[in-house]
Amino acid sequence: MLIQKLLDCPEFIAGDSTILRELLHPDKQAIDLRYSLAHAILPVGETSQPHSLITSEVYYILSGKGEMYIDGEIQEIESGDAVYIPPNAKQFLKNIGNEPIVFICIVDPAWRKEDESIYD
Repeated sequence: MLIQKLLDCPEFIAGDSTILRELLHPDKQAIDLRYSLAHAILPVGETSQPHSLITSEVYYILSGKGEMYIDGEIQEIESGDAVYIPPNAKQFLKNIGNEPIVFICIVDPAWRKEDESIYD
């Protein structure tokens, strides 16, 4: 049985400038998963770096309020929202609330650095 505790996962700044902790990743644990699962935080007033992945991604918003930008489309997001991000879509998230946006990221197949492009 594998139980991964959030606070046992190292925190780092991801390529999109969010604060990230990888919970489950098939390259880092002996698990049979296609996807990776991470916990992310976007502080108040911040905007993540525009980026794209060659894989699909899902954000599940745990808390906070923001604007999600996907391929030029903008929609407000809040706690309880699930956001599907198609492969190769240029995307970023802007925190427009008064608390950090806390969200879960699922990348399928599992996230790899070489699959991500960061834009200015």
